Amino acid sequence: MRGRNDILADIRRNRPAFAAHAPSVPYYDDDYPQDSAGLVARFIEVLEKMGGAWAEPRDSETHEATLRRTLADRLPENAVIASTVPEIAGNRRVRRHDDPHTLHDVDAAILRARFGVAETGSVCFTEKELIVNAIGYLAQHLVVLLDPAQIITNMHRAYARDDYKNARYTVFHTGPSATADIEGVLVRGAQGVRSLTIIPVG
Repeated sequence: MRGRNDILADIRRNRPAFAAHAPSVPYYDDDYPQDSAGLVARFIEVLEKMGGAWAEPRDSETHEATLRRTLADRLPENAVIASTVPEIAGNRRVRRHDDPHTLHDVDAAILRARFGVAETGSVCFTEKELIVNAIGYLAQHLVVLLDPAQIITNMHRAYARDDYKNARYTVFHTGPSATADIEGVLVRGAQGVRSLTIIPVG
């Protein structure tokens, strides 16, 4: 049986000898707000429809205090908080070469999103933000720091970004995990994180 590399090599050798430019595809975002405040409002609206939460810090409130206030009824007293950002210390360090299995007991993971998408209320992570890719799925709760200035209109814009195209691993999270397969009842946190909270951080 021939291997994958042999098959791809044959395709490259037999490719027609002409250069055809890819067509120019529009962004289809003319009906989206073009100002930052409008995009943030659209993002929050869709985020909440998808079961996520927007946690605006109160006056003089630290990011740690916003986290504790927002998840007060969800985190146990001795919660394991794995943070990949300097703004919130957490009590579990995440290192690039950690075995993903060691993150099975994380109650809350604190991550920074590369950008947000107003169309879907999604946040984007690459391998640089996740450190260990599995943390975005093994944690019970996901708390995401997002710069409101990095909210874009739609997925067409997302796919055109250099940081999306150049990443080795990219994932979009849209609200907490959910399913409605059983008797049409919506259950959140079925196969992944039970909640997703966005804290705006400039």
